[in-house]
Amino acid sequence: MKKFLAEFKEFINRGNVVDLAVGVIIGGAFTSIVTALTTNIINPLISVIAGGADTISGLVVPGTDIDFGAFISACINFLIVAFVVFVLVKAVNKAQNIGEKLTGKEEEAPAAVPTCPFCLEEVKEGATRCPHCAGQFDAPAKAE
Repeated sequence: MKKFLAEFKEFINRGNVVDLAVGVIIGGAFTSIVTALTTNIINPLISVIAGGADTISGLVVPGTDIDFGAFISACINFLIVAFVVFVLVKAVNKAQNIGEKLTGKEEEAPAAVPTCPFCLEEVKEGATRCPHCAGQFDAPAKAE
């Protein structure tokens, strides 16, 4: 059971899982904005244009189903959800950074890779010619 929980903890702590969860939550909140826009503004406007309802007079549309308040409310709800998710992700990242510092687990810097002086593409160490531009090096390529 401990191994299962350890695997689950490792799965949850992966960056792409957190990113996916954030995407799903933000997508669900954005869906409410789109639904409010189509249901409360676009569809009634289409019915007015098609002649099925009264004419539009300014922002207030008496006698129709246009409801700007519902759309604005959906936008505010989206911003609240996005802010809460932002704060949660920021807290999780900070907790992970503190945990890494306490355990002494620092990220290793990526090893330097030699680049071609002509086209600036990466080349293998020890290469005498660039595989991208065929430029010839004075000395075998090495990382700086």
